[in-house]
Amino acid sequence: MSAEPALWRAPVLDAPPPPKPPSIEELQRIEEAARREGFEAGRREGFKAGEAEVRRLVAQIEGVVEAMARPLGRLEDEVHAALAQMAVRVAGALLGRAYEAEPELLAQLVRTALEAVGPGQRTLEIRLNPEDAVLLKPWLPEWPDARVVPDPQLARADVRIHGDGVRIDARTDARLQAALAAVLQAPGSLP
Repeated sequence: MSAEPALWRAPVLDAPPPPKPPSIEELQRIEEAARREGFEAGRREGFKAGEAEVRRLVAQIEGVVEAMARPLGRLEDEVHAALAQMAVRVAGALLGRAYEAEPELLAQLVRTALEAVGPGQRTLEIRLNPEDAVLLKPWLPEWPDARVVPDPQLARADVRIHGDGVRIDARTDARLQAALAAVLQAPGSLP
C-alpha cells in the first residue's frame, strides 16, 4: 500500500499593503485636535467640580446665616414683648392717674361693665379698690341692682363685677393686655 505523497501548497497571501504612514503635518493636526479635545474635556470636568464646590459653599454660608438669624429673631421677639409690657405698664399708670383725677371716667367704666352684664333680677357686686369705692360714692345711686364691695387686692382703677353666673374682669392690666393682643393680631400690625 503505497500512498502517494500529498503536495503542500503555499497559502495565497493577497494581503493589502500596509497603510502609508501619516505625514508630519497630519501628525501635527492629530496632536492639536487631541490636545484641544483633552483641554475641553478637562475644562468641562473642572467647571462641574467648581460648580459643585460653589453650591456646597453657598449651602454652608446659608446655614451659617440662618443659624445667626435665629437668635436675632428670638431677641427681636423678646424686645417686642418687653416693649409691649412696658407700654401696658405706662398706659396703666396713666389710666390710674386719669381715673383719680376724673372719677367719672371710672364710673363710665363701671357703667360699661354693668351694661355688658345686661338687665336682670340678680344682685351684682362691683368690686373696687377701697379708695376708688370712696371716689365713686356720688355715682352709687345710678346702680340700684349692684352694691360696691371694697377689695384691697385690686389696684386703683381695677374693676370686677361678680354675680350669679357672671364674672367680668375689668382690671386695668387685663383690659390693656386684651387691647395689646387685639392690636398685635390686627392685619398690618407690628411684627
